[in-house]
Order: sequence, then structure tokens, then C-alpha cells
Amino acid sequence: MSDSSAAAPRASTGASLRLGSRGAQRALAVALVGLAAVLPLFLDAGSPALDNMVLVATYVTMALGLNVVVGFAGLLDLGYVAFFAIGAHVTATVGSSFWANAGGGKGIALFVGEPTAGMPGIHFNFLIIAVLAALAATAAGVLIGIPTLRLRGAYVGIVTLAFGEIIGQIAYNGREISLFGGSLTAGPNGITPIDPIQLPFLRPFGPLDLRPWYWAALTLVALMLFVSFRLRDSRMGRAWIALRDDEEAAASAGVPIAHTKLHAYGVGAALGGLTGAFLASYLRTVNPTQFTFSFSIFILAMVVIGGMGSIWGVVLGAILVSEINNYLLPSVINDLPGKVGLDFDMSAIASGIYGFLLIAVVLLRPEGLLPASSSPRVRARARAGAGS
Repeated sequence: MSDSSAAAPRASTGASLRLGSRGAQRALAVALVGLAAVLPLFLDAGSPALDNMVLVATYVTMALGLNVVVGFAGLLDLGYVAFFAIGAHVTATVGSSFWANAGGGKGIALFVGEPTAGMPGIHFNFLIIAVLAALAATAAGVLIGIPTLRLRGAYVGIVTLAFGEIIGQIAYNGREISLFGGSLTAGPNGITPIDPIQLPFLRPFGPLDLRPWYWAALTLVALMLFVSFRLRDSRMGRAWIALRDDEEAAASAGVPIAHTKLHAYGVGAALGGLTGAFLASYLRTVNPTQFTFSFSIFILAMVVIGGMGSIWGVVLGAILVSEINNYLLPSVINDLPGKVGLDFDMSAIASGIYGFLLIAVVLLRPEGLLPASSSPRVRARARAGAGS
């Protein structure tokens, strides 16, 4: 038997195994989302556990967005909170009574029902707000991507860190910037209340029944998973992986480096802005204290602990870190210092705890809890596919 005839069965077998693996991943995703969808039926509508589940699902979507930039493309982003801030402020601007003088004081409403439509300010339907938030964040992502085109490693992190701090300062001092008869932001006072989500054929989401919020957050998770898998297996995804593994080799293989980086920042920013819009609506407030460097580290810890570039790893990392933040720190070990004679609040050192977790994972399990496939053959195929 010739070498070519022997290679054909092996190639077809490898292809079928890869397809089977992808099919298994899709089946697993559908099963997990379906299981998660029925959990609220066994909980009280306003239970703290359901509130925790909404926040966990939201953080999963944000971590998946950051995974595009850090995990797929290998670009260090220490200012991801900026996109959350942009999406949240777009929501606050066109989904609240903040600009009370809009429409001559009568308000501007678009596809929203009463009583929201009769209130002063600007009130858009949440689907419109989500699109506007994603577009605004995408523009910011491309803007931050331009100065990092020729940078690598820690220098990229410095630029993104500076961008995140700039957006945070704008949010804090935006009260002094006049815009359309009002101000750009509400400054340290924040903007509240934010309109609840209104979707076609559904009642407006309320603060007492958290099930609709959870199902909406779970829908975002399913959307993010679909987008992540499609991006990873696309030509652009292969280009990102090649860029992450070796930028010089990727450029030699024909990968357009500038174009690829801008796409990574743009897509990651859009997902972050979309999640920021939802979280602002759920929390019903936008405040500059939400947009700190520690939040970027909080989301980055989810990606690193779970496994950079690993979609399921990031989901696992987001769930673990969220539970540490929402349950373990405030409810389990918050009074631990007092038991050993120390006088401080565990929440005050939360950033240090996340930093310790990052160091521990980097030292003990550098690829994360569920690492992505990164064998030499996979990397070679990614480079070849990106250049084809």
C-alpha cells in the first residue's frame, strides 16, 4: 500500500475525531445551559442565591469577552474595565432620567411602555441600548488598539492600564463636562435609577422577581459561548492563535498583524460593552467606584485561573472567582481575622487575594485549570490556517 493511500484513512479518521469533539462540545454546552435554565424554578423569586447566580452569569460573559483579547490573541489587557464603563454609561445616558431636559423636559422614549415612556430623560428599549453600548465599546476598543499595534508584552498592558484609568477618571470628573444642556456623567454621585429591561411581549423586569434577569443573563452566556466557539474556529480565530503563539512567525505566514490586533480589541470590547449594559440595568445604578483597576484584575483572574484561550476553562474560572467574591469572602471567611485577633475586613484585601490566586496558578498550573489545546501540531495548523 502506498504512503498516500495510507495517509488518507488517517486524515479522514483525524477529521472525524475533530468533528466528534466539536459535536461533543456543542452537546455539552446545550446540556449545561439547559440545566442552568431550570435552576431558578427551585428557588424563591427574590432569593440571594438567585441574585448571586445573575452576577455569576454576568461575570462569565465578561470573562469570555476578555478571553478573546487575552486568551485567543495573547494581548495583555489590564484596562478591560473601560469597556464595562462605556457600556454602563451608554445605558445610563439613554436609559434613565439623567438628561431631564431632553425633549424640552418631556422626555424622549423609543419602544418602551408606561410608566417609563412618560418620564423625563431619554428612555430607549434595552435591545437598542445593547447595540449602542456594543458599538461605543467597539469604537473605544479600536481606539486603544491603534497605539498598541507595534507594542508587545508588558508595554501593551501599560497602555491598556492607562486607558482604563483614563475612562475611570472621565467617569469621576465628567460632571464638569457640559453636554447637550447637561453633563457627560454625574460624577461621584453616580446615575440612578436605570430603567429596567423591557423586551417585546414580556413584562418589564422588576427588582423582586429575579428569574427574568437570570434567564436574560443566561441567554447572554449562551450567546457568548456561541460567539466564542465560532470565533475560535474561524479564520480570524486561527490568526489570533498564531499571533499569540509567535507574532514573528505569524507575520511570516502572512497574518496581517495590525488588522488582527484591531479585530481582537474590537470584538473583546464589544462583548465587554454589551455585558456592561446588562449589568448597569440589573444593578440600576452607574457609579465611578465600579470602574476601578481592581475590577480589571478581577476579570483577568477568571481568565488566567480557568485557562487562557480555553472557553470552558474561562467559564469555570469565572464561576470559581465569582463565588469567592460573592459568597466565600463575605459569608464564610469574613470574620476569620477577628477569630485570630486581627482587626480588618477581608473584603478590603480582596484584590490581594485575587493576586495571590493568580500567582499560585501561574506557579503551580501555568495553563490554568482547564487548559486549551496547545500542542505543537495544533499551533502549526493554526499558523498554516491563518496564512491560507
